[in-house]
Amino acid sequence: MKIKIVTLFITAILAVNFQVSAQESTDTLLKNAQEIAKKEGKSIFIKFEASWCGWCHKMTKDMKSEKTKKFFEDNFIIVPIVVKEAKGKEKLENPGSTDLLKNYKGDEAGLPFWVILDSDLKVITNSYNTNGQNLGGPASAEEVKEFIHKLKKTAKKITQKDIEDITNQFVSQ
Repeated sequence: MKIKIVTLFITAILAVNFQVSAQESTDTLLKNAQEIAKKEGKSIFIKFEASWCGWCHKMTKDMKSEKTKKFFEDNFIIVPIVVKEAKGKEKLENPGSTDLLKNYKGDEAGLPFWVILDSDLKVITNSYNTNGQNLGGPASAEEVKEFIHKLKKTAKKITQKDIEDITNQFVSQ
């Protein structure tokens, strides 16, 4: 009987530890993204997000829409990183996310915050606009125009149709 209780206790502890660290670390995510980016000649698009963030969900929806999904998949390795979760949901965060966000100077920017890296993990651009404000999930015509300008610097190929599709998808009606 004692062996069963000890076994159950150990199993419970292992299950709790697994739940706490079930998310991949940012080191692992970046290493995997870098390997694929080098192989496929793509940039790495890191998007810091949280489950409570409506703008994060909108940006994900916009990037995965039927009109824009192919463009983003053809040009970027997309790496969503969960950070700044609400109390009680911290287990959703990727280990190392707070430090990585701070490293990219996005810790005070609000969410979503994104950064685009080359395959050597060097920053090409980020979501700060020319005024030093976070574009976040671009929604106004002006924000989307600046977002597209940044995409042009980082994508392998962007066509006029891609620009129109991104504009139509991202600009809030």
